[in-house]
Amino acid sequence: GLSGAEVILYPPKGMPPDFRSELNVIAGNACLYGATSGKAFFRGIVAERFAVRNSGAYAINEGVGDHGCEYMTGGKVIVLGLTGRNFAAGMSGGIAFVLNKTGQFESLCNKDTVDLMEVTEIEDINFLHSFITEFWEKTESEVSKSLLDSWPSSIRLFVKVFPKDYQRALKNASQGLKILTPKKTEEEQKIQDIEDILIKDGFVDKTKGFIKYKREKLNYRLPEERILDYNEIYDHKSVFKTLKVQAARCMECGVPFCQSNSGCPLGNIIPKWNDLVYKDEWKDALDQLLLTNNFPEFTGRVCPAPCESACVLSLIEPAVTIKNIECAIIEKGFKEGWMVPNPPSNRSKFTVAVVGSGPAGLAAAAQLNKAGHTVTVFEKNRKIGGLLRYGIPTMKLNQEVIDRRIKLMENEGIKFSPNQNVGKNLSLDKLFSYDAILLAIGSTKPRALPIPGYQLKNIYFAMDYLEEAQKHQEDGNNVLGKAHGKDVVVIGGGDTGVDCIATAVRQDARSVTTLELLNKPPDNRPFGNLWPQLSRACKIEYGHADVKAKFGNDPRQYNLLPKEFLSDDKGNVCGIRTSIIEWKRNNTGRWEAKENDLEKIVKADLILLALGYLGPETDLIESMKIKLNIRSSIETSGDLYRTSVPRVYAAGDCRMGQSLVVNAIAEGRQAARQIDEDLMNGSCLAGPGGIITSVVHTVTT
Repeated sequence: GLSGAEVILYPPKGMPPDFRSELNVIAGNACLYGATSGKAFFRGIVAERFAVRNSGAYAINEGVGDHGCEYMTGGKVIVLGLTGRNFAAGMSGGIAFVLNKTGQFESLCNKDTVDLMEVTEIEDINFLHSFITEFWEKTESEVSKSLLDSWPSSIRLFVKVFPKDYQRALKNASQGLKILTPKKTEEEQKIQDIEDILIKDGFVDKTKGFIKYKREKLNYRLPEERILDYNEIYDHKSVFKTLKVQAARCMECGVPFCQSNSGCPLGNIIPKWNDLVYKDEWKDALDQLLLTNNFPEFTGRVCPAPCESACVLSLIEPAVTIKNIECAIIEKGFKEGWMVPNPPSNRSKFTVAVVGSGPAGLAAAAQLNKAGHTVTVFEKNRKIGGLLRYGIPTMKLNQEVIDRRIKLMENEGIKFSPNQNVGKNLSLDKLFSYDAILLAIGSTKPRALPIPGYQLKNIYFAMDYLEEAQKHQEDGNNVLGKAHGKDVVVIGGGDTGVDCIATAVRQDARSVTTLELLNKPPDNRPFGNLWPQLSRACKIEYGHADVKAKFGNDPRQYNLLPKEFLSDDKGNVCGIRTSIIEWKRNNTGRWEAKENDLEKIVKADLILLALGYLGPETDLIESMKIKLNIRSSIETSGDLYRTSVPRVYAAGDCRMGQSLVVNAIAEGRQAARQIDEDLMNGSCLAGPGGIITSVVHTVTT
């Protein structure tokens, strides 16, 4: 977003004599994205998506990656080296000059909207000489020096990239045609609030949507209203009202990082279904979404949306509301009756047992059933759903949403068997009677906090507390809950901790506090947390807003290290003695915690430990003689899902450690593909991103 400054990048002084800047990358992806003015000099190669949507900046470099100058509308760019693929795609304005010594450039340029010309105009020649000279003076580029030394003969090595639209505009202007530009009103000139937009004749501008329209505010019910019940916190109706406008903000960026490794773990083809929603082609959008995600109704509610952190638009504006759009697509599918059972047309001879009915187990079951295998899902709890049902509060994921999906899967032929605890009321012999077994048992062994007073009453693990609360709601019991009338302290600030404080508010706690060991995160991305990584900026989650609505303050207290649980005279916890710590970087740049002499006593008669998990429960693993790795997770071979025991596979948190629901679904899908491949000597199930590779069957004679 350069807008008037001057940027100069060059290698450190004193590089070895044989160092060649034109062979080394000096800047990463998306430099000068959306630049409007200014100058930029890069002595070295710049990576992908250089000067995308540049509308006025002048820049020079010694090589560029894929998708350079994409959708450029103004300014000038000089490339003194090789380019990547798809150069100038969608370019409608500005001019680029590319040094084409090897003659390869024409095959790398997208010529749909541009013409490639020789440099013959005096104005162009003078500009090239002047800007290359300035480049040499400011960076000592050897490439520019060699060109200047052989000037003007080196001019013939350049190709002028001239947009066809720009040529037409210049031609019309030279012929004296009056080009009328509609005068913008004050409202049109500024980015508009969704609530203020008047869409005339139903028209929403997709081409400039990312510029014209603001990101929709979080569509949650008001905290003052929602803390009085356990209904979902989302206001689904208001989401639908502005969805077309939100979909129009997806900018067709060319290299969608939202579906990259830094974005969606499932590889959802997000720009595709955003565009289909914009076009009101909802059924096609649903089909596209279901290619990669078995359960959009889950991820659309509980996922922290790494896709939005990786959204290219988030470099300069708030990201597209991908999560809202995803949830709306699947809800529209159910509402319109498009979500109907789709059992496989043929059944194989193989049977598969899935142990655990959380997101990984359900995803694997859905995929294996699609491949035609007979699948039975075993769950130790009384209802199917695992973490989705007993670890995520109803206000985030309504249990009716889970029941709706389970019923659909049953109608597709999947068998569900709750109240089945392997090794207790389900024998290993019966389990091993299946052709393949998938363990999707989660990572449920909680991390303790063994400080003095740890054995006092009213100290609980967070997941035990949440599970009990969920079961009370499931039974329809009007039980007050553990937190009623208590001073609740939650130790740990992750998603589970947020769910605990939100539940405690609804149980009418007297006060709610969260203790966090680390510093308060900055309001924007911290240093080193670069796009497109998941942002670690400070967020106000729904639970924090709930506490503020009830008590008037944010519940989080930072830089506190618990030292001792304090006791009343009856063996109950009554508080926590904490030490105030400071975080400082040492000589190596690593953060270190330093305790000072200050202490703080925090009042508490109910303490919930939300400190993460150490791995899966080991009873079943030990009885099956399955190996664990050094992280106490189930060991599998490389990127595959096979365990140390033949015919037994693992997926989800029990294999990769504590993670997100979306990661668990991705694990379940790919484990299913591995099982199908091993059973059938090939698989037609999709790999990451919904891609189906060639099915290869091994023929034995």
